[in-house]
This record gives sequence, C-alpha cells and structure tokens, in this order.
Amino acid sequence: MDSKKQTPVKYYVGIDVGSASVRAALVDGFGTVVAHADQPIQIWEPQPDHYEQSSADIWAACCSVTKKVVCGVDASQIRGVGFDATCSLVVVDKRFQPLAVNCEGQNYRNVIMWMDHRAVSQVERINATQHRVLSYVGGVMSVEMQPPKLLWLKENLQESCWEKAGYFFDLPDFLSWKATGVTARSLCTVVCKWTYTSDGGWDDSFWKMIGLEDLMKDKYEKIGNHVLSPGESVGKGLTPEAAKDLGLPEGIAVAASLIDAHAGGLGVIGADVKGHNLPCENQPITARVAMICGTSSCHMGVSETPIFVPGVWGPYFSAMVPGLWLNEGGQSATGKLIDHVVQGHVAFPELQSKAAARSLIYTYLNSHLDLIKKSLPVGFLTVDLHVWPDFHGNRSPLTDLTLKGMVVGLTLSRGLDELALIYLATIQAIALGTRHILETMQAAGHHINTLFLCGGLSKNPLFVQMHADITGKPVVLSKEVESVLVGAAILGACASGDFVSIQEAMAKMGKIGRVVQPNHQHKRFYDKKYEVFLKLVEHQREYRSIMNSF
Repeated sequence: MDSKKQTPVKYYVGIDVGSASVRAALVDGFGTVVAHADQPIQIWEPQPDHYEQSSADIWAACCSVTKKVVCGVDASQIRGVGFDATCSLVVVDKRFQPLAVNCEGQNYRNVIMWMDHRAVSQVERINATQHRVLSYVGGVMSVEMQPPKLLWLKENLQESCWEKAGYFFDLPDFLSWKATGVTARSLCTVVCKWTYTSDGGWDDSFWKMIGLEDLMKDKYEKIGNHVLSPGESVGKGLTPEAAKDLGLPEGIAVAASLIDAHAGGLGVIGADVKGHNLPCENQPITARVAMICGTSSCHMGVSETPIFVPGVWGPYFSAMVPGLWLNEGGQSATGKLIDHVVQGHVAFPELQSKAAARSLIYTYLNSHLDLIKKSLPVGFLTVDLHVWPDFHGNRSPLTDLTLKGMVVGLTLSRGLDELALIYLATIQAIALGTRHILETMQAAGHHINTLFLCGGLSKNPLFVQMHADITGKPVVLSKEVESVLVGAAILGACASGDFVSIQEAMAKMGKIGRVVQPNHQHKRFYDKKYEVFLKLVEHQREYRSIMNSF
C-alpha cells in the first residue's frame, strides 16, 4: 500500500468530437476511464444533403466536458491531451475567425460536416480525372473527403468564402491548433482525406488538374505544410488561453490528432488477447479489423505492405498505427439508419410509451424479438424480410453514393411486431454490408480472422451477435466501451513521453472486456441472406438502367 501511495497515478485526457456530441474522458495509464462527460453540439441542415456545424460551438463543448472530467484531480498528475474528431472541414479567415460555408453568410456556421453530400458534381469531375492519387482512396474519391468540398466552396462561394479564407482545417487539426496555436496537421487527416502521401507530400499536378492550384501558394500554407505523426507532441503544449479554457495546466503535452474512427481503432486493435482462445492470438495485428460503430461505421484493417482494395480507402501509410499501412472500409449510415427506420415507423409512439425511457428503446425491441421468435432463432424471423442499407449511398466496397435503400417483404401490419422485424432486418443488413467489405478486403490480400468492435452500437447485444453470426468471425468487445476516448488518451500518453511508442501504449491501455462467438449452426441461413443481399443491389441497378433508358 505504501509503495502505491508513493507513485502518483498518471492521467491523460481524451477528447472526442463526434457527429452530434463532444465527449471527454480522464484515462489512467492502464486504459481505465476514470471520469467521463458529454455534451451535445448543434447541426444545421439548411437544405437536403447540406450539414453544417460551428467550430466555436464545438470548442466550447470541448472546454465544458474537459473541465468536468478533471474536476478535483491534482493537475500535476495530468500528463497529456489527445483529440480526435470527425473528418469535417473547418474554414477560417487569415485572422483565424470563422467564415461562412453557406449562402446565407452566417459565419458561425463554418464547418462542412463529413456526411455533407453537397459536392456530388465536384467529386464526379475529380474521379473522372483518374489521377494517380485516387489509387490511394480505393480508386474512387468519396464526396465525404475534402477536395470536392474545397472545389464546391471555390465554385459557389468564391467571394464570400474562398477568397477570404486563410486556412482550411480538418476538424481534428483545428482542435490541436486551438489548443497549441500551431497550425501543424496530422498525417492521419491529410493522408486519409486530403490526398497527401507519406512519401511524396502534396501532388502539384492533382491540385492543378482539378482547378485548385491556388492552394499551392506559399507551399500549401492554407491546407498544411507541417505534418506530424499521430501522437507526436505539438508545439510547446497547451497555450495559456487554451489551458484556461479547458481547465488544464499550461504547457502540458498536446498530441497530433486522429480522425475519430482511427482513434477507436487505436483504442481496441492492439489489445492483449492472450487467454481468450481467439484465432488472432499469436498472430500479428494484421489479422484483426477494428470496427467503429456509431452514426456511421468504419472498418480499419492494417497490413505490413500496401494492399490496394477496390472500393476501400487506402492504403495509407502510418495513418493509424505507425509503420503499418491502413485500409478503411465504411458504411455511411448505420446508427443513423437504425434510428431512421425505427423512429419513422407508425408504431414508434407505441414503442416509446412501452419502453418508458428513450435509452431503453433498443433494449425493449431486443426483448420483444425474443418474445415473438417462438421456437426459431431470433435471426431467422427475417426469412421473408430483406433490407439494402444504403439509404445514404454506399461508401464501401461499391463506392456509389447514388445507391438508395431498399426494403423487400413489407406487409400491411402496423404493430410493434412489424417494427421489431424491420429493426432486426436493418441490423442484419448492416452486418451483411460488413461481410461484403471484409470479403472484398480478403480477396485483395488481407487475412482477417477477428473483429474488434467499439462505439455506441457495440453496446447493443443484438447488433454484436448479428455481426458475429453473419461474418462467421468472433467479435471482441473492449473492457472500456468508450474505446474512441481511450484511443484519444493514448495519443496524449504518447505525446507526454510516458510511452516510447503508440504500439506500447496500445498494448498497455487497450483491454478486452468479453468475446462474442459466432453461432456456426446458423451459417447456412446467413449465407442465403447474403445471396439475397447481393441480389438486391443487382436488381436496383437493373431497374435504374431500365428507367435511365426512358
């Protein structure tokens, strides 16, 4: 006991900016979340497919939640801060004041969100160039990346925004700038969302070809000419102003940031799996995929050599784990899709009244499915009900943002049973989409045998079991549900110098909670569901071809 008292616990702050909220956690050197807080942030949707936020609103929320988690803690024990955020685009002028990204001229709305799809025509033109940098984003750039959004700003807000802009930040980099006053960018953001390459930097010919050669001025100062590896210490740490805002000591280490999904991957993928009878035990980390499941889902797989996967982003060198190549699959709407399907059903008010609390809605639906399954396994209830989940387009592996959602097998039923069934079919469709992504990655050269899940949807046991059964792979759940925050804290731990590498911090701070095994007796049923799943997109393309010939 005496020796423990003589060694003060070291803490790290992880700050995560998601789509709808900001969260912070105080995490110790063993990866335990000691304190946690969250606060909602505002989203504006001025017109369909336009989603905007405010960097001032986001920073204020960061400060609020951080003050809560460090309240009462000895400041000398807090060693570092790490940020992660969605890959949204932040625009500020030459004095770092917010600039409107909208036609209304509302400067406080200066963030184009990652899920904004306003730049559809711009991304089509960029992809038509077939420039070599596109081979590092699965062959086709996504509308969610930054070059099409930048081109949209130039073409639509030339005078009010483009000509006045001093800096364009990915949101994670905006946060590290706000904390340190240093405009350095993270290798993660610029490689994954901006076409920077870890061996060659910015490619002049690409920016000229797409009509954004003005960004080359002053050695790309507006989009970043100083790039740091994730976890590397930024500048001299927290500035006096940021320290006051956050309630932290001036000068403590601030890490180069990560995109939120990548932080989730960092928080789970390196955990010690000994003793859990997993196929990835005694195998390299390349046998694992980290799946971060929230509003959208991301599938993060690493490899020792670059693997080019059609329709899957990457390979990105050192974008998540230093020294390894990253491929990133994804689904644009998962948690958002489940909410949309459930809340839009005519029986939703009845569900709300019976579930009593909003947080219990999905627990109630899971229980209701158990009641109506009778002698069948729950998953078999959807033998005649099938969903294609791309209500917001397909990110991977088809890279087709024009695809639409489909539901086959509807009846005139309006009750809770029907709502529970379409909820189940939607979860299965998301898991079938994951299988589609994993099979595409494996066909290209990945050798994946274990899934590591984190994020909000990993709290739903039905979602987890369906992913195990449908992919046929065991699912590892982190001991700390807030793995994204643990990943952000790992960055802060590395920046502080308390760990010699990201890999060491991952192994010591990532902890396994439990393992969910697939039920192999259900394999034939889900193989048939997968056949139907792939047929759905075939038929959608067929009927669209017919209508396009009209």
